[in-house]
Amino acid sequence: MSRILIVEDEIAIAELEKDYLELSGFEVEMETTGDGGEVRAIEEEFDLVILDLMLPNVDGFEICKKIRAVKNIPILMVSAKKDDIDKIRGLGLGADDYITKPFSPSELVARVKAHLARYDRLIGSGAKDNEIIEIRGIKIDKTARRVYVNNEEKSFTTKEFDLLTFLAENPNHVYTKEELFQEIWDMESIGDIATVTVHIKKIREKIEFNTSKPQYIETIWGVGYRFKV
Repeated sequence: MSRILIVEDEIAIAELEKDYLELSGFEVEMETTGDGGEVRAIEEEFDLVILDLMLPNVDGFEICKKIRAVKNIPILMVSAKKDDIDKIRGLGLGADDYITKPFSPSELVARVKAHLARYDRLIGSGAKDNEIIEIRGIKIDKTARRVYVNNEEKSFTTKEFDLLTFLAENPNHVYTKEELFQEIWDMESIGDIATVTVHIKKIREKIEFNTSKPQYIETIWGVGYRFKV
């Protein structure tokens, strides 16, 4: 049974989310303060965190940043703020998804299931030999889920790693943002493709010598992206 932490200061909303998730077979814990949620998310074992943006004591951005520094579990950020800048900031800090209030509980459950299913597939590999991709100074260890750039290890979130690996495994192929979103996030009908742009930017910051003139992940204007070999 997957264990989920809800960090939400509006108790009625948290309890509604908890009820729907428990009906879907999840074990759910709640925290109503930012500092309390931060401690539990980091110190306890959870499979996914649903994180409100506006919280007492510590906001969701800071909590997301601290969780991502030590764990790769899925993080779903929730907020009543609809501004794209908040979405971009949250995704840039490592959140896997951003849901704007109000939303239906069934939508939340669908997103939780999609993120957990993909995460389970990624960490459940039974391969005995490490699968390695090496391209012009970049080494991607698919089995260990580690990335090295000129022999220096770089830290990648789950989705950043997935996106980089997919592009590297399909070099010189141009993919649209919609195609990449469907492939990596596995959710064709829900979510925001702006997350693709954010993740490409974060990947470039880690693998490119000059992000203004990328040598690996190229932007094909009006179409999408490709990994150049």
